[in-house]
Amino acid sequence: MSPVVVFVGPPGAGKSTVAKALASTLGLAFRDTDADIEASEGASVRDIFVDRGETHFRLLEEQAVAAALAEHDGVLALGGGAVLSDASRELLKQHRVVFLDVGLTAAASRVGMNGNRPLLLGNVRSQMKSLMDRRRPLYDEVARFTVQTDTLQPAQVVERVHQLIEEDS
Repeated sequence: MSPVVVFVGPPGAGKSTVAKALASTLGLAFRDTDADIEASEGASVRDIFVDRGETHFRLLEEQAVAAALAEHDGVLALGGGAVLSDASRELLKQHRVVFLDVGLTAAASRVGMNGNRPLLLGNVRSQMKSLMDRRRPLYDEVARFTVQTDTLQPAQVVERVHQLIEEDS
């Protein structure tokens, strides 16, 4: 069993939005590893970060990614930091991964002052730039395809990804 497509990218790229819409278009199940973690821990990602720290969250995330890649045959969205794990990146190389890329201005605008994103507290734009600079090479490493989302509506991204999947099948 393997996901039809896995979405990676920074906060604000549209991973969950696009993954849900694509799953609906394809008649497949949608799964999000952040939601898996929240369900298993009975706490929000933000609360896990605050109460138990980023290191603990990243361990949970690595486990959630491995489980979802092994168990899910639909459309999968990963948390923005999932690519920080060497083990997760190795697993992702065996799957059809789409990197939803987004520029700093668009990402900061989409994320805004969202208190549910613990790594972006404080100066959102500065935090986002640092996060994106650090993670972009990791997204590129695992991606089979990259879709720049800055100027696209979610439906346009879904259409583009659907086309890429068809061409890749």
